[in-house]
Amino acid sequence: MLEQKGIPKPLLWTLAVACALSVANLYYNQPLLDEIRRTYGASVATIGLVPTFTQLGYALGMLFLIPLGDMFERKRLIVGSAILAAGATALMAIAPTVHLLIGASLLVGLTTMTPQLIIPFAAHLASDRERGAVVGTVMSGLLIGILLGRTVSGIIGAALGWRAMFWIASGILLVTAAFLAIILPKNEPTFRGSYAALFRSLGALIREFRVLRISAVIGAALFGAFSAFWATLVFLLQSPWFNHGAGYGARVVGFFGLLGAAGALAAPLVGRAADQRGARFTVGVGLAVTALSFVILFLSGHSIPGLILGVLVMDAGVQTGHVSNQSRIFALSPSARSRVNTVYMFSYFVGGSLGSSLGSTAWTRAGWTGVCLTALCIVAVGGATFLWERRSA
Repeated sequence: MLEQKGIPKPLLWTLAVACALSVANLYYNQPLLDEIRRTYGASVATIGLVPTFTQLGYALGMLFLIPLGDMFERKRLIVGSAILAAGATALMAIAPTVHLLIGASLLVGLTTMTPQLIIPFAAHLASDRERGAVVGTVMSGLLIGILLGRTVSGIIGAALGWRAMFWIASGILLVTAAFLAIILPKNEPTFRGSYAALFRSLGALIREFRVLRISAVIGAALFGAFSAFWATLVFLLQSPWFNHGAGYGARVVGFFGLLGAAGALAAPLVGRAADQRGARFTVGVGLAVTALSFVILFLSGHSIPGLILGVLVMDAGVQTGHVSNQSRIFALSPSARSRVNTVYMFSYFVGGSLGSSLGSTAWTRAGWTGVCLTALCIVAVGGATFLWERRSA
């Protein structure tokens, strides 16, 4: 069991659950893309802009809003972001045209700031020797939310329709905001100055910390490959390769999230390994395992057993790299944890947005083979950066 001194266990698990419930908002759309496409009569390329703009909005929110976690009382920001995200999700549910839906997707990403305010909050409360394990525990909640969000979405979308899923998501966020308003302690800001000075300090942090620059590129590569897979899985399962040409629907796509959610429970173990062996070592493991997963998906992704194995390996690799990266960056500057998280996560979700777009384009032009080769190329960028860090140290 994790011995906590800086943060009580009940609060730690509350933060993990809140991360899960809030971050899922970003991923409800993915199993529903084919159903949404049919509603509007849109092309695969056009509907691929829905997850792309969601992730782009999230990246922009992290760049311009998450630094405020060092400047203002964090509890108020966490609760406010959950309420705003609930409103943006309701707009998704009522969007009359695909272009308005894409615009609402951007707003969903922009306002879903709760998880990235919570993670540095937990890291701030943790002691130095347990920070990796604490981040891993909170990340396990976030990762389960990412993966089970797809499962819930697939089930509800198949039973009630995709619009119902977004109405339900809006209600979940409002309940989460109310609960956090009651239970969270106040967390005083660490930065005194103007917003302009706060924003300028991001550049200073990038220049000062080489580890931050390296981690940002590696994180972007890992999540880019991950997003290329999830943005195109629904189209693979709808292809003639499966079910004798009838294909599988959103429910089956959602159940694939269960596989990754099981692996997400290992995130605290990854954090402990990063504390003991060094976070850079586990970053390298994460990159190697992620690359292996796309080799598996390339060779056997046209079968359900092959997809299951590939998803399990991919999620293990991406989670290992991501938790290890965050363990590295949160040790850099105790007074600027929201801002170093901003730099890292902005890059991370820009990578995810590019991965979704590149994956959709690769599917259109070269099918599943193109998706897997594109993902491998993206991971290779992270691997080259990892090797360059060692050689230039």
